[in-house]
Parts: sequence; structure tokens; C-alpha cells
Amino acid sequence: MFGRRSDGWLIKKIDPIVALTPYLMPMRCDAQVMLKYNVDYERLARYIVQKNGEGYKISFMDIVIAAYVRTVSQLPEVNRFIANKRIYARKEIAVSFAVLKNTSDGSVQENTVKTKFDPHDTIFDVAARIEKDISVSRQENADNSTMKLAEFLLRPILANTVVMAARILDRYGIMPKAIIEASPFHTGMFITNMASIGMPAVNHHIYNFGTTSQFVSIGVNERAVEVDRDGAVRKVRNMPLGVVADERVCAGMIYSKFVSKFMGYIKAPEELEIPPEQVFFDEGHEFSLPAIKVKKRRFRFRRKKHDMAEALKDAV
Repeated sequence: MFGRRSDGWLIKKIDPIVALTPYLMPMRCDAQVMLKYNVDYERLARYIVQKNGEGYKISFMDIVIAAYVRTVSQLPEVNRFIANKRIYARKEIAVSFAVLKNTSDGSVQENTVKTKFDPHDTIFDVAARIEKDISVSRQENADNSTMKLAEFLLRPILANTVVMAARILDRYGIMPKAIIEASPFHTGMFITNMASIGMPAVNHHIYNFGTTSQFVSIGVNERAVEVDRDGAVRKVRNMPLGVVADERVCAGMIYSKFVSKFMGYIKAPEELEIPPEQVFFDEGHEFSLPAIKVKKRRFRFRRKKHDMAEALKDAV
């Protein structure tokens, strides 16, 4: 209330036009900007296989999330969110995504994960944090705070009442921190890996509930024919990305820089192997860091020889 929230700091120095946009577009669905990008699938696959050979297990989703974390460390303005028509700097770098549980009866059950990151994280740190949270959430009997809250709201009357109350509390910044921590919708970016279920990339809407400012979708790789700079025709395989952003959180020029850096890191993930030389903070507000520093994953190959097809399958 009065500009104070447990999950964000009120932005004080802001362009008047940017400050006015939440009044012109009060909901996130009013302010969705949808973009589509193609990334060289084969280049990323070769990088993943190379890291696999060095003992590091990296996935395509790890690369995308690591690129986002690194970009936020350089352009913290994109980690803002809108609440009650006011603009806030998020107090953490968080990414939400859904995972399938490992069930004994073969039934399809999902769990939602919200992983927090340190702006100094390398791609190895990001992969380790994601793997740690996924391994816990995929267990059949896993019940994180998000699932416990969802199960509590199974009855329609209770759900309507609690959700309505939560919207009011969130609007005025007095929602209990425990609920914000449990909510996957109070996050900087929500990502979905459509490729894991054989689906194309989509431009997924941003939820009006919560504070999500970005939604990224990874689609199944697509074959295409392109003409290079020399005029030669070549066959390529692309990994499509669907990106949806809340245009109200910062100026268009900042978003332009964000897209350039974000896509640049995805196309050159080796740049993410070392920590950033400098980390920047929005109006001097430092991010809250994860409570536990996770060690980067590494494993040893027991087989001396393995073919690339198997390695690519593991990487995806």
C-alpha cells in the first residue's frame, strides 16, 4: 500500500509517457507485444553436445533462461512490473515453468516451478538451479507451495472468494509474502517448452493475475530453406521462439536493447559460461539473491564412445 510491496520497489525516476501507459492500458492483455524469432537449432545442438562431452548437461531451455538472467543483469529495467497502474522494480530474478511429474500409473500430472537466480550466474549455475528444482517437483509425491495452494482452492466457492481477495490485496501491495512466493504468476518470465511435447512455438498471453512481464515459448525445430549473403541456397533447422512482453514496463528503446542482447546470448551461449564483468541494478536496488548457492552440475561418462544422435536426444 502507498507504493510499498514485498516483491518490488516503486520506480521514482521514469519517463512521463511510460508512467502514463498503465492508465491508458490498465491490463496486461491490453499491452501485449508479440514477437517471433528463429534461432539456429544446429548451432545450439552442437554446443549442447560439446558441453555434454565436457561433463555438463545443458538443455535448450537452460540456454534461453540463462540468456534472460544475463540480460536482466545488464538491463534491469526489463525486470519491472505493473501493479495498481504503478511501475515497480522486481526484488529478484525469477522464472516460472511447468514440469511433468514422474507418475507410476502413467497419468499426466503437472507441477509448476519458480526458480530464482543470482544476476552473477553463469549458464552452469542456471542449469544447476533449474535441475535442482525440477528433480524435486517431478517426484510423484512432490507438493511444493504452489501445488498446496492449488489443492486448497479446489472448491469453486472457496476459489472465487480467495482469488478475488488475492486480486484486491495484490492490487494494493498487501498480499502476504508467502502467497507471492507460492504464486508462479508473480515472476519476471514464464517459459514453456512446447518442443518437449512436439508442439510449435506459440505467442502465449501474459496473465493479468500476478506480475509476469515476459512469456517465452520454445517450439519444436523447423526445417527451412534460406539464402545466405553470397546468394547460395542452404537447408537449415531453426528453433522457433514466441516472445510476448508487457510493453508498459519500460521505454521502447530499452526493449530494443533487451531483444538484441537476449537473442545475442541465445545465439552465442558460450558467452554465458563466465560471470558478467559488471551487474547493473534498477535505481540502485540490488536483487534479492537465492538463499542457497547451487554448485554447477558435472558428471563423468562411463562410456568411452557415444554417437551424436544419443547425445542430441539427451540434450533436448
